[in-house]
Amino acid sequence: MENTLTVAQVLKPQGIRGEIKVKALTDSAEVLSGIKRVFIDGTEYKVYAVRPAGDCAFLSLRGVADRNAAELLRGKDVVVLREDAPALPEGRYYLVDVLGCEVVTEKGKSIGTICDITPAKTDIFVVRREEGSVTFVAADGVIEDIDVAAKRVTVNKKRFDEVAMYDK
Repeated sequence: MENTLTVAQVLKPQGIRGEIKVKALTDSAEVLSGIKRVFIDGTEYKVYAVRPAGDCAFLSLRGVADRNAAELLRGKDVVVLREDAPALPEGRYYLVDVLGCEVVTEKGKSIGTICDITPAKTDIFVVRREEGSVTFVAADGVIEDIDVAAKRVTVNKKRFDEVAMYDK
């Protein structure tokens, strides 16, 4: 588990007063409303205001007073300390916590270790195996359980085989 989480990416300046438009990398841009400070390129910014808008949000940050200052942040990641991150409801996890988990079938047979996750409407997981890698989408019924503490993701073998793409 890391001590920071990337929660958004700066898309562009918004207006002339330094507001920035960000793409939320969370389930909902509403989650960003609870954040009081962020880090962009290693610099800490106090969050003055957050206006969620769909899967994006508009942030007003201390020290970003005009469009020129906001332009310098374009394309950069918005990071928060884990201790400042919003609490997740039971059964929800930050993707970074799932990286490195062993993937096993419901009968306990090991498939491999999660080495990459592409966030999407249906997240895409890449599992490293001795024989190469396998990519699968987290479609309905594929993942049965995620135990972050035990570093284990249990999948339904039948559904997994229906969506898995093997590279070798």
